[in-house]
Amino acid sequence: MCGLSGEIRFDGGQPDIAAVERMTDRLAPRGPDGRGLWSQGPVALGHRRLKIIDLSESGAQPMADPRARLTGVFNGCVYNYRELREELRGLGHRFFSESDTEVVLKAYRQWGTACVERFYGMFAFVVVEQDTGRVVMARDRLGVKPLYLAETPERLRFASSLPALLAAGGVDTSLDPVALHQYLSWHATVAAPRTVLNGVRKLPPATVRVIEADGTSREHCYWQPSYTRRAEYAGLSADDWTDAVLEALRTAVRRRMVADVPVGVLLSGGLDSSLIVALLAEEGQRQLATFSVGFESEGGDEGDEFGYSDLVARRFSTDHHQLLVPSDRVSHALDDAVAAMSEPMMSHDVVAFHLLSEQVAKEVKVVQSGQGADEVFAGYHWYPAMADAPREDAARAYIDAYFDRSHRDLARMLEPDMLAGHDASAEFVRAHMAAPGAESALDADLRLDTHVMMIDDPVKRVDNMTMDWGLEARVPFLDHELVELAAACPPGLKLADGGKGVLKAAGRKVLPREVVDRPKGYFPVPAITHMAGPVLERVRDAVTAPAAKGRGVFRPEYVAELLAAPDAHRTHRGANTLWQVALLEIWLQTHGID
Repeated sequence: MCGLSGEIRFDGGQPDIAAVERMTDRLAPRGPDGRGLWSQGPVALGHRRLKIIDLSESGAQPMADPRARLTGVFNGCVYNYRELREELRGLGHRFFSESDTEVVLKAYRQWGTACVERFYGMFAFVVVEQDTGRVVMARDRLGVKPLYLAETPERLRFASSLPALLAAGGVDTSLDPVALHQYLSWHATVAAPRTVLNGVRKLPPATVRVIEADGTSREHCYWQPSYTRRAEYAGLSADDWTDAVLEALRTAVRRRMVADVPVGVLLSGGLDSSLIVALLAEEGQRQLATFSVGFESEGGDEGDEFGYSDLVARRFSTDHHQLLVPSDRVSHALDDAVAAMSEPMMSHDVVAFHLLSEQVAKEVKVVQSGQGADEVFAGYHWYPAMADAPREDAARAYIDAYFDRSHRDLARMLEPDMLAGHDASAEFVRAHMAAPGAESALDADLRLDTHVMMIDDPVKRVDNMTMDWGLEARVPFLDHELVELAAACPPGLKLADGGKGVLKAAGRKVLPREVVDRPKGYFPVPAITHMAGPVLERVRDAVTAPAAKGRGVFRPEYVAELLAAPDAHRTHRGANTLWQVALLEIWLQTHGID
């Protein structure tokens, strides 16, 4: 829910209110239900509200606590806010609203920065201590809610989206060669705190940053589960693990029902989203609104999985909605989806999510979605190879299985001044894999995918595409207690049954077997996979535009080679190389970056 923005001055000046207003206005799609601004001394805050909890004006933001002399802005949902409110009442706090935002303020007053450890949910927030000038910002454990930063010696600006920071002006939009290296190595992922722009960074997940009035700051990471076998689970059988996972997921789904508006489900028909529907039905949800999207077939590839989603919808008697998108609409929809991206994302299902979110937002304001299960429970095809690697070879195995291309390949693609002077992506992976707290190579792989790669690919994708239509997406597979349990689960149980074995075993208890045992699916967009006519035209226009040539990111001879055979060049993981190159350029042009 919502979008936040603001500015902190470090040079003794007043914040640029007009710039904060521009950021706030750019966030309007994230919060169509209300707008607010607040300023005192060197700090200004802006907010756009999506009314999910406490639909009255008592929940408006920026929100002040006059007794505590605190003001804050908040994006997301603290699912256990009612329990925390009762605990805080018992400690003497008085409440004027029914909102979770006020609980965040009171919790900060009571417990300081340690309040984040008590929150179950997805959130980014900024709290200002009016008397000291201290500003505290934090992000949830799995980074479901974003927080972008643009910092100079004179000021710090922050916002829920990167385009909002661009709207404020004064951003260094030159490209970061290390981030570009990651983008081209990791399927368009750029790990926090970097973005592709030198002038924009993002607060990492599970991080609290404290900024003092003099501009000095400190950060700490408040959560990182151990990917090791733990003593308390030593006696569990495979059946015990199945029951534990199902109960943890049941709790995660129940938590995400908290809302003062109806909650629907994005139903692909795969195991993950179908489990959510089944567990909501268990909780007594009737006429649950479910939503699926499909695309016109191209090149012999089917573009929808309606057969499976229909099966689940019938089984649990949901109020089901389908959206079938013709290929000639994809190229137009692509531009709208790119405009909604805080960072360039090449996965085809950004278009699917954006189109689906537009339709879903006409029916409900909140949905549950199945993202994250493949990373948390080892569902991807490269994980078995990782499991066979010795612990000391984890980095090599990951690079071999996961990377799109090598540093040497990048040297052939990029102009020399755009190429990082070292193999930055491989060095990042080696450092992560060498860190303690992961027992096997697969444990280290899952830790990297869950806490880095997933956050800046599927998690960001879902947030950006849904929130562009004022739709809040909740992801129960990223419940932090479920993630902690999965991290401790023996790797063999996760790898069993072709991947996600323990989750499939849980699914067989509540779902039809044909849903659990079906081949792995995804949101296919054949028009992009096969560079169908209108999409190819859009791609060609982007990479040959004067802006692209002037930018000088890719070697002209390499681009010409891609255009000569648009469907022939593939990354190590099978993605279309031309698409990866073009998507970056389309994103830069769409957001007015020279």
